[in-house]
Amino acid sequence: MTTAGFLIAVAFTAALSAMFGMAGGLVLMGVLAALYPVSAAMVTHGVVQSVSNGWRGALLRRWVIWRAVGLFVIGSVLAAGGLALVSVILPKAWLFVALGLVPFLVWLPKDRFALDARRTADGLAGGVLVTGLNVVAGVSGPLLDVFFQQVETDRRAIVATKAVCQVFSHAVKIANYAGPALSLAGGLEGGPPLWALALAVPVSILGTTLGARLLDQMSDANFRRWTKWIVTAIGLVYLARGIALLV
Repeated sequence: MTTAGFLIAVAFTAALSAMFGMAGGLVLMGVLAALYPVSAAMVTHGVVQSVSNGWRGALLRRWVIWRAVGLFVIGSVLAAGGLALVSVILPKAWLFVALGLVPFLVWLPKDRFALDARRTADGLAGGVLVTGLNVVAGVSGPLLDVFFQQVETDRRAIVATKAVCQVFSHAVKIANYAGPALSLAGGLEGGPPLWALALAVPVSILGTTLGARLLDQMSDANFRRWTKWIVTAIGLVYLARGIALLV
């Protein structure tokens, strides 16, 4: 992929993330996994998504549910401690299978999994499980959504709170893959050059800003409905890709 193509992908997925939360991260992770070694793809995705999520959280900061964020961060720290003891890097085929399966978590029935990220046990569990899945599969937005099933609030509060939570989740992912991904020259082995990664920061901020404006024009009902179908379609594509690589 050329640098221009990489930056266009970053802008598009940042805007998609601002509108539908997890969808942009799924698309970007799939593109990066197809082009780069797994470790480089994970670090690149983590950096870009940290900027995108961080800026989205800043734009919507008055909507953030800080209790949910605090519980999630504690859970993320616990997950980071456990992950420091093991090293899990999936082969590319299985990474695509994992990417394909993760979106189907959005279809878990509300009545069976009545989770609320604002409750202590649920919030802590969310931090542990979401961060763990993010490190293994590269994305975890659909699982994070499960912990917001019972949070009846404005769509902007959901998007903003999840964005801030994901900043911490991606930080743990970057820490886990940075060692294997970095070359002796200080760049990402097999990944985009560091100067391109630096350019991705303002591009991601621009895409996020545009996406946030489009989110304001969307109804809560359309937000929830379209999110499910978009991420499911993306998951089917990735699942097919993973199975094709395995056979």
